[in-house]
Amino acid sequence: MAVAREHRQAGRARERAELRADAVTAGIALLALYSLGLALVMVAAPHAFFTGVGPFGLRNDHYIRDNATFSAAIGVGLAISLRHHSWRVPMLAITTVQFALHSINHLVDIDTAHPVWKGYFDFFSLAASTFLIAGLLWLALAGATTRASGRKGGLR
Repeated sequence: MAVAREHRQAGRARERAELRADAVTAGIALLALYSLGLALVMVAAPHAFFTGVGPFGLRNDHYIRDNATFSAAIGVGLAISLRHHSWRVPMLAITTVQFALHSINHLVDIDTAHPVWKGYFDFFSLAASTFLIAGLLWLALAGATTRASGRKGGLR
């Protein structure tokens, strides 16, 4: 009886771990696509990016393309982490920090966008994204801890 219960519990734990891993994989894939897509738009159409997404101050195509390199680097790192799971926690941690700092920067300039509503929209969407990415980081950490404890116990 106790053996059967332990077997069921182990099966449920495996199912939860697989769901968690699937959610992290999907989230990382979406973040990688978002980061790489954003970088592409910033490089290929800096004017469209400035008017549609980041209408703060005077437009400077060079600085917009400079920022594209950061998005591209994060996107590439996240894409690599899809195959190399040991990259997941560090890349999600870096991405969480970047989104948090980006959110703070938008909060500082929240009323300087033109039109003003875009400043508020940008800040709140970045802040919400920060919490979602932090949630993915938490799931990835839980998965890494589960895998590490499974290896110590001889499980695969």
